[in-house]
Amino acid sequence: MKRRSLLIVLCCLANSALAAPASYVLENTEVRDIRAPALKRDYQLYVALPDSYRQGNKRYPVLFVTDANYAFPVVRNIAQRLNKHAGMEEVVVVGLSYANGDGGVYSRRRDYTPTTPRKHDYRSDMPGRQPAFGEAKAYGQFISGEVFPFIASNYRVNMQRKVFIGHSYGSLLGLQFLLTEPRTFEHYILGSPSLWYDAGIMFEREQAYAASHKDLPASVFFGIGGLEKLAAGKKRSRAEEDADMLADVREFDGKLTSRKFPNLKTRLRVFEDEDHASVFPFVLTHGLRAYLKASQ
Repeated sequence: MKRRSLLIVLCCLANSALAAPASYVLENTEVRDIRAPALKRDYQLYVALPDSYRQGNKRYPVLFVTDANYAFPVVRNIAQRLNKHAGMEEVVVVGLSYANGDGGVYSRRRDYTPTTPRKHDYRSDMPGRQPAFGEAKAYGQFISGEVFPFIASNYRVNMQRKVFIGHSYGSLLGLQFLLTEPRTFEHYILGSPSLWYDAGIMFEREQAYAASHKDLPASVFFGIGGLEKLAAGKKRSRAEEDADMLADVREFDGKLTSRKFPNLKTRLRVFEDEDHASVFPFVLTHGLRAYLKASQ
């Protein structure tokens, strides 16, 4: 009997040792599955609710965040910290995942870019599948046509106070909205936009928009690292390897400002000692401060 009891104990200890450690879970967060019928793909929405969400019937500003696998916890935590320690109003954060079953690079190249590059030698990060590009318009329609109604019907959000947050390719998606349907969001936070993409296609899009419109009703915060510039001795071009992202965003913002659109508000902030990898939290913090109010 004692031997049997000892065996049972040993088995329990062995099973306990083999059990995987518990995962860390962000409080007040949810994951929702959502279908994109026109795209024939499935995505997930990562939703972070403010601490006061269960306590009343208030409707909150809502932040829509691209590249959610990285950016969602960053945005959720910084927004929460700004509320608790800097008096900024609370928000609901919605992270937009990559497509289920797709690699992150594959998904974002396809969903966030406005065109297939006229010249490129990109390789796919998914064996057996050619790289895909240029579906920003269709993906944007999924966001406005499927994601917006889902969030509006399931959460207490103020859909008149929607904020877009993107970085790099994610900012290309933001510019797609800005130059086609600018009223889709009430505020755009665009970090380090890849304006070199497809030989500077967004400069062409901006020029075409200005030629056919008298106004651009939007609030835009551009942010970029001061180190995101061309190395000394290299000649700037609209190619990725010779792009000066800092000069590009200054040029783009300057063009928008020169149009003197009556209802366009832009601001550009350069974070001097930051690069493409490190700048996003700074862009986010200052971009939120440019739009969100102090807590009431």
